[in-house]
Amino acid sequence: MKSFALIALVGLAVAPLAEAAEFNSLQADKSTLAFVYKQMGVPVEGRFKKFAARISFDPARPAAAKAELDVDLASIDTGSSEGDDEVAGKGWFDTQHFPQAKFVAGGVKALGGNRYEVSGKMSIKGRTRDVTAPFSFSQQGNVGVFDGAFVLKRADYAIGEGEWADFGTVANEIQIKFHFLAGAGK
Repeated sequence: MKSFALIALVGLAVAPLAEAAEFNSLQADKSTLAFVYKQMGVPVEGRFKKFAARISFDPARPAAAKAELDVDLASIDTGSSEGDDEVAGKGWFDTQHFPQAKFVAGGVKALGGNRYEVSGKMSIKGRTRDVTAPFSFSQQGNVGVFDGAFVLKRADYAIGEGEWADFGTVANEIQIKFHFLAGAGK
């Protein structure tokens, strides 16, 4: 009987630590927003160096989650300064007229386990499309880790116009991968 009481007391003492928290403070310096596309059939990776996100996620209440992501398109890192300059130009992102991409979540649903799905609107170059992205969530102390990926079609946003519109050179499908860390707030 004493061991049962001890186990019960330990369980009560640990229970507050296991409670869900709301994760709402993006740690941008520890987060990544990357992409992979195929150029002439060869996978090429890159990333965006500057982005900001407003997140409000409680794993106990995923339907109440909110998220917005702003991406500084000129912060693209294709692996070469020549490539960075090219995709910032008018035929690709046209960052002079459209400096940011924006995603606004419309809803999050639980898929089971630590898997979720966020759906919302992605806006790039003045065009807005529906996007759905599966992601996993794990909690590491007071930090929430969000890992996910989805495919974006560049033709939907007029990314790569003119001579670059040929999908044989640069594929239409671009995989966007995100690894976001967010602190728990009050």
